[in-house]
Amino acid sequence: PSCFGYPLSIFFIIINEFCERFSYYGMRAVLVLYFKYFLQWDDNLSTAIYHTFVALCYLTPILGAIIADSWLGKFKTIVSLSIVYTIGQAVMSVSSVNDLTDHNHDGFPDNVPVHIALSMIGLILIALGTGGIKPCVSAFGGDQFSDDQEKQRSRFFSIFYLSINAGSLLSTIITPILRAQECGIHSKQRCYPLAFGVPAALMAVSLIVFIIGSGMYKKVQPQGNVMVQVSKCIGFAIKNRFRHRSKEFPKREHWLDWASEKYDKRLIAQTKMVLKVLFLYIPLPMFWALFDQQGSRWTLQATTMDGNFGAIQIQPDQMQTVNPILIIIMVPVVDGLIYPLIKKCKINFTPLRKITVGMFLASLAFVAAALVQVQIDKTLPVFPTADQSQIKIINLGTNDATIKFEQNLQSVSVMPMQSTGYMTFETSQLKSLNIVSGNNSQMEVINFPGGNRHTLGVKSTGSAIMTEWLLDNVTSKPEEGNNLIRFINNFAEPVNITMGGTSFGTLASFSGSDYKLFPGGRKDEITVIRNSMTCSAVSQTFGFGSAFTIVLNNCSAGDLGVEYSEDIAPNTVHMAWQIPQYFILTCAEVVFSVTGLEFSYSQAPSNMKAVLQAGWLLTVAVGNIIVLIVAGASKLSEQWAEYVLFAALLLAVCIIFAVMAYFYTYVDPNEIEAQIDEEEKNKAKKDGDIYENQAEIDSQM
Repeated sequence: PSCFGYPLSIFFIIINEFCERFSYYGMRAVLVLYFKYFLQWDDNLSTAIYHTFVALCYLTPILGAIIADSWLGKFKTIVSLSIVYTIGQAVMSVSSVNDLTDHNHDGFPDNVPVHIALSMIGLILIALGTGGIKPCVSAFGGDQFSDDQEKQRSRFFSIFYLSINAGSLLSTIITPILRAQECGIHSKQRCYPLAFGVPAALMAVSLIVFIIGSGMYKKVQPQGNVMVQVSKCIGFAIKNRFRHRSKEFPKREHWLDWASEKYDKRLIAQTKMVLKVLFLYIPLPMFWALFDQQGSRWTLQATTMDGNFGAIQIQPDQMQTVNPILIIIMVPVVDGLIYPLIKKCKINFTPLRKITVGMFLASLAFVAAALVQVQIDKTLPVFPTADQSQIKIINLGTNDATIKFEQNLQSVSVMPMQSTGYMTFETSQLKSLNIVSGNNSQMEVINFPGGNRHTLGVKSTGSAIMTEWLLDNVTSKPEEGNNLIRFINNFAEPVNITMGGTSFGTLASFSGSDYKLFPGGRKDEITVIRNSMTCSAVSQTFGFGSAFTIVLNNCSAGDLGVEYSEDIAPNTVHMAWQIPQYFILTCAEVVFSVTGLEFSYSQAPSNMKAVLQAGWLLTVAVGNIIVLIVAGASKLSEQWAEYVLFAALLLAVCIIFAVMAYFYTYVDPNEIEAQIDEEEKNKAKKDGDIYENQAEIDSQM
């Protein structure tokens, strides 16, 4: 059965690919944040495990291709590994249900190792599944066309690439929205089970759709795997060369010619072409090392930025959608506009030159990321080290107050209802401080453990000075653009406080509450009940990632008077500043990735495509391993310096590649094949002639 001149079975395959990519990219988009906020890992461990997972996902396709070609055939491989995949996604979803081990209902899992174990099992199954499917699906699609459908087949591959990007685009938009929902049985928190559950459901759909089409597929019998043959041929050549290493044996033109005792000329010639291309692949992993940090480092960078785009709030993990959106726009623009323009300018833009330009652009993108990081770092607060303490003073009275830190450390004056910033002291030197306000003075003895921030509330009344110490139990900026809010009750009586539906309970006179988390970018109503009278006010907008202390001062005719004291400044660098680095990196991807596959196919015989595909995927895997090594070995404390390091490494590799490309001579595999055909024909003819002559001689006897 056919439809628009395409085999009907193709549509099942494209739907299957769309669901599989949706499922994979959706899960990958929220993965780093799941590690960081749910499993409570730090940035470095989250980045490391993320890249280990991605590397695994690109190593397993080689396994998948061998299973399909030598043993099960593509159809059975796709079905059986899709089942593994679906189970993996389901396990992943279960691992993120915090009510699984949250017995005290505080919103955090009590037994984190259970969740870690489950999610690692899930990730390994997913890596096996996606790796087994990746090389088979596109080739299985290609198998559905007969030889006279060359045009439809190439059109199929572009539609196929589009369905990959559509799947990845939609899931990168949708999954973060699901993650940002609140859900849970006993306590509400980020909805990771939904973010992992929807991809799992889609994977199941994709499997069912694929099986429904079963009767229509052309199923090619497994032909034995080319990769295995090529490896054997290379292995034999090396062994044979080593056996004949003494001088009396004549040299051969190429080391692979040492395999000619056992393997035919054609395989040897094809292997030579493949090795020539694979040699050029050696520098490529460095590109992927930078490219795949979009999902780890760049997403973590976005969590320290301001995601307020007017009408909509962008989640940090949604910034990754910039890449597929730009790909869908840029591929036609580059193909239809930029390449023809370069041609018009009489520049020969060869595939290898394109790849070189792609590497250069990717390294530029990381310079851009470093510049953004420097701007972000300027806005980040400095927290005390283990042997320092920080003190901030809020004057809650109506007179000026002067505070002197003893041993002449420093002295500050604070106007009424004002506060200082945090002052940093060596804990060992902090012994006492002296407060003068109005006509009163008072001495306070200080004894801090160190490593914390403290706030001192000071209020001068008629004959005495009241003081209130608060421990600011915060050692990092609030995550995910949330804000921390706390209150100080400056009334003479206790009050009951609620803000935006969150209750702070009853606060005694002249005391402070603990911090509570609020979503970023909102205004909330503050309601205070005092002596059974209600006062309210609408708060200011707190931005993203800030911490504020709100002082409750007075209440007249139901209106609440408050003062704000900023403890941690909000994120001020806008997420839109990430767009330039995404744009440059996408341009790099368009000239690098698309060209790379095209070039590989043009430089090797048709039956060797699987080997080159495996080599190409291997470069992605190695790239992700490079991230682990570089990030682990470089003890750079500054994130911007790490970006610059990666940019410099890629630039160096780019120069090496340019030199290699300069010495590369392009080949035409068809020509070489034709040459071998010709030689074989002549040999057969010669053999035939000898046979005929022999027959004549025989008949004459």
